[in-house]
Amino acid sequence: MQVFRIGLAKYTDSLQASGRAARWNPNDIEMIYTAGSRSLACLENVVHRNQIGLNQSFKVMTIEIPDDLVILSIEQKKLQPDWTEFHNMPVTQKLGEDWIMAGKSAILKVPSAIINAEYNYLINPKHPDFKSIKLLKSEVFIFDKRIKMS
Repeated sequence: MQVFRIGLAKYTDSLQASGRAARWNPNDIEMIYTAGSRSLACLENVVHRNQIGLNQSFKVMTIEIPDDLVILSIEQKKLQPDWTEFHNMPVTQKLGEDWIMAGKSAILKVPSAIINAEYNYLINPKHPDFKSIKLLKSEVFIFDKRIKMS
């Protein structure tokens, strides 16, 4: 399976996690966020940046996850109806932290908070199976100037 991540060019030569808090992890819990498609990876960036931030040099990373790796999932129907709201981030962060700490898989499939029925794939860089996940390529990615920012 291929997944995608768009990042600043200077951070796209290897698979690495910052350890900064986000929807599925609290600070100091490392995970790599990827998306099931290039378009979802684009939207994930757009919602977290302003127009000025989209003018920097970006690359899209194509990442190969072997088909035989175990992928655990968090199903949207098991989350609170308003799970995407900011005040519920501690809940989703705890779910991600619990997954990392349990160490049962290198990949966690989670619902997109942006597009219903789309998925992101979290990668645990400290799991033993991480070594079989490969960065296939990083290519220049240019955000279309017609993308509207709020």
